[in-house]
Amino acid sequence: MDFVCAQAGRPATALTRRDVARALLAVPSGVALVALPDLRRAMMAAGNPLSLAFWDSAKATLSSIEAGVATVGDVQRWVESTGTEPILMTPSYFVWPEEDERGPVASEMFARLVAYLEERVAAGEIDPDALAAGDPDARSAYEELQERWLGAALPDGRVPGFAVSDEQDEELFAAWDEEEAFALSELRRILAELPKQPEVPVAALDAAATRLRALLALPGYPANVLRACAGFGDRPVPDDDMELWLSVAAGIAGPISDLSDGEDVLEEFTDLDGDLSEEDAALANLCAIQHADWLAGVAALVRLGPGVLASPERMARLIAESEDIDIDEQDEDDLDATEGLFESVVSLWRLLGVVDDDEVLTPLGWWGLPKALERAWSPAQE
Repeated sequence: MDFVCAQAGRPATALTRRDVARALLAVPSGVALVALPDLRRAMMAAGNPLSLAFWDSAKATLSSIEAGVATVGDVQRWVESTGTEPILMTPSYFVWPEEDERGPVASEMFARLVAYLEERVAAGEIDPDALAAGDPDARSAYEELQERWLGAALPDGRVPGFAVSDEQDEELFAAWDEEEAFALSELRRILAELPKQPEVPVAALDAAATRLRALLALPGYPANVLRACAGFGDRPVPDDDMELWLSVAAGIAGPISDLSDGEDVLEEFTDLDGDLSEEDAALANLCAIQHADWLAGVAALVRLGPGVLASPERMARLIAESEDIDIDEQDEDDLDATEGLFESVVSLWRLLGVVDDDEVLTPLGWWGLPKALERAWSPAQE
């Protein structure tokens, strides 16, 4: 009993089903099963007996855990059936962060919801015994109650569901910015250590920019992907050749926007069994490549210099063998996945003259790839 009270931070008379369930799950299932009868008697002696349905459900769940047949979902569902545990994922797909991953806002809102549910149990609006018995109507009402709470404004004006989601977004963006800043610093370190700095091949850049301007004026793939990568849907195409080329090359490493709405076709959304279009697949591949993979691949190419093979398969090998990043040992499936992502990259690189028709790195690519990565990872100018 002392352990349960300490875990919950409440006296025995105020313990809820959720408090007891969480305490039981905090120890090995065998230990919890042995302690269950004594705990039940202690709760009765404290004047807080809970209910037979709860104790039966606790015994059944702990027995399933001990037998190795209970799933994570089974256990989560049991805790939720206590009537005061927020649903991990609501019908509208709001998902609470794991307990050890909650920020201050998520922790506050979670605690507020627990308190709200305790009030509703005390008022008789939630029937924990019906939840424990698996009553579908009780479960549906429980879910709807939480959905309404998540979408209703608090006295201070905050909407819990939005507040938690906004905090998660901020944390995600902060982690992304940190990863990007580290990759940029490593890129600059690697470039500074090169025995010879790449020089801009002016003639090759002029020729590539001329071809690129003509390509960007065309409809469909690959022009639409290159425009989206560079963000040319929201701003004009630069007049300066170097600015144009670097904008597109940087966009391949960090796409700025999505395809314009006008290029989405209704049939593509209704055909759920169909494959992604070529442009959607290309953008998805570009967005799936991690900073570390870009860093490892481009660093290897820059060190090796013009004339090195830069095919998708070779890029996957260079990344797997890189000493610039911490990476687990790659099996064939991992290599195949990386190769698949770089299929889109290399095909677009070819259009920019980064590689030639044989997928060999050109002097333009040797000069331009590190410049493009540096641009993609540098903070946007205000």
